[in-house]
Formats: sequence, C-alpha cells, structure tokens
Amino acid sequence: MPLKNTPFTDIHISLGAKMQEFAGFYMPVEYSGIIDEHLTVCKTAGVFDVSHMGEFYVKGENAFSYLQKLTCNDLSVLPVGKAQYTCFMNEAGGIVDDLIIYRMEKNEYMLVVNASNIEKDWKYCTAHNTEGVLLENISGKVAQLAIQGPKALEILQSLSSANLSAIPYYSFITGDIAGEKNVIISNTGYTGAGGFEIYFSPSAAENIWNAIFDAGKTFDIKSVGLGARDTLRLEMGYCLYGNELNENITPLEAGLGWITKFTEENNFIGRSMLQIQRSGEINNQLIAFELQEKGIPRKGYPITNEKNEMIGEVTSGTLSPVTKKGIGLGYIQKNKMENDLSFFIRIRQKLLKAEITKLPFRKTRTNNAND
Repeated sequence: MPLKNTPFTDIHISLGAKMQEFAGFYMPVEYSGIIDEHLTVCKTAGVFDVSHMGEFYVKGENAFSYLQKLTCNDLSVLPVGKAQYTCFMNEAGGIVDDLIIYRMEKNEYMLVVNASNIEKDWKYCTAHNTEGVLLENISGKVAQLAIQGPKALEILQSLSSANLSAIPYYSFITGDIAGEKNVIISNTGYTGAGGFEIYFSPSAAENIWNAIFDAGKTFDIKSVGLGARDTLRLEMGYCLYGNELNENITPLEAGLGWITKFTEENNFIGRSMLQIQRSGEINNQLIAFELQEKGIPRKGYPITNEKNEMIGEVTSGTLSPVTKKGIGLGYIQKNKMENDLSFFIRIRQKLLKAEITKLPFRKTRTNNAND
C-alpha cells in the first residue's frame, strides 16, 4: 500500500529531510539533526509538519452527551473557544486513544486524534454513535503545522491581525495567517517550549509555510522532524500512544488521573472498571527515571532490581539533549520494588542504576500566555 503524503512532503524532500514511514505517511524524521533541531525549539523556534494527525467533526444537539460518554475527562467544563486533553475509553478501562477536543460552537466539536489511530478511532466513534450525532472525518481536508519555541509567538504574530498573545493556554481562535482566512490558531503544543498549532486548508499550505520561514529568518527558525518531536515530548514527560498508552493501560496507571473525572454526570465507558482500580492499589504504575550512570535507555529495555529480576519495562528513553542524562518513562510493578526505590535499567546485559524523578526532566516549560 503506497504511503500517504502531507501537503508539505515535496517541501521536506527539497530541503533534504531524512524521510521514512510513520503511521502510513511519508514523514520527515530529521533535517539538520535531532539534537540541533531539539535545541533550536528550546532556544528560538521550530516548525513541525503534523498534517498526518486525524481530525473528526462532531455536530448535533446530542454532541455533548455523545462525547461525554466516550471520553474520561469532564466535557461539561469546556466552553466554546477552549480545548481539552482526554482519552477515548474501552469497557475494560483501557485507552483507545488520547486526543484533544476543541469546542467550536455550542453543539460542534473538532477532535484531533493520533495518526496511527485514525481508522481505529473512526470505527470506534461510528460504532458508539447511538445519539444520532453528525460525524465527519475531515482528516484529508486539513493541513496542520506546529510552530513551537520561545519566539513562536513573535514570528506568528507578524503574520496575523489577531492578538495571539491574548489566546490563553489550551484555547484557540479562528483568524488569519499570512493572508489566509479561517485558520484555527491554537495555543497548544507537544514540546513544552510554548507555541501554536494551526489548522488550515491544504491549498494554503505552501503560502503559510513560506511566510512562516520568511518571518522567522531573524530567529534562525528551522524545520523539525519527528525525531526531535519525540525527544522534546519525552523531556516533558508527555505520554505517547503505542509507548506509554494502549488499550491495556488505564489512565490511572499512566498517571492521567488528572484527566479522569468521576463526577456524578460523567458516566463514561469503562468508568466502573476505573472506580474499582481507583479504590484499590494501583500496582502497574508509569514512572519517570534518570540514569545515575552513563547510558541511553531505549523502549523495551528491562527494568530490574539489583538481583537482575525484571520488575518492569522502559516505554520511552533517550539521552536528554538539555540535561545530557539518560532519561526515560516506564511501567514498574510496585510490589516488586525494593524499599529504597532504587532500580536498574538492563542495557546490553549491564545493570545501570536509575532513580525515580519528578517531571518534567526539562524544567523550562514555556506557554504563550497565562493558563
């Protein structure tokens, strides 16, 4: 089956990006190098092509009750113009996908789902549509760029008549960028460096891309690939579906209790199973760790006690470009942990000591405006 292109694929190739398959798309992994791109986002600004993400529209009088049923967060607190991070749930309390919901109008929402789960999520949404809402999969009709970094606001503001600094965190407007109308401008991101994600017609892709890079020349703006996107999100401790999240992991195990609301009216799918888990001890728990010795943890590496008995597994790991330490996320069985909470990562049969640490690994998180 041929790989799908985004509206920017030819641009990536012309810039010499290292390209490879990701979620059925032909995507850029890196341009100038993962570390260089990572540090550019932390210091100035970088641009990510995230047009491979999926977008669904949900409309109708029952749109709210329909989405409240499918997702674990409390949609009742979401006003028009705000976005919310949440999860689709299965009956066992597992995570079908994590997503962002944008409330466009009173009875109209846009869902942004992971590229690897578009087909699965669409089947899930249609299968559970007993409320008769209007569903539309607009994934192929939307281009998306993420402009991330401390200078993202200044760069994008030069291209828009809207006051972008007035958009609170996890809020959005519909405005203009580079003369293009009806662009959704969202103060969100997956890097912790501040910035925006913008949604627009694919026909405007080349114009918006060129305008952003012209405006960003002063700040040495760079194209950024999936490699640095992953190291940036990991430094912040953000979960990735397929690594930290899957249908056999619950939000409580993944440390996402803060988006799992047990209000009286929030009777979402899988709630009863989560209530059972909530009332007992959660043994399988996601932890963040730093290596105390030189080494690079990777996905799938065993987490062990000092007797070399496996007590868990690394789900994401890298050498942090900012802290220069080996960092990672992983699930451990708490009942197998030693009393001093020390453990080891097995790398090529060698045990490297690790310690649990608080997130984020990179402490300089930036937003464009007050939460």
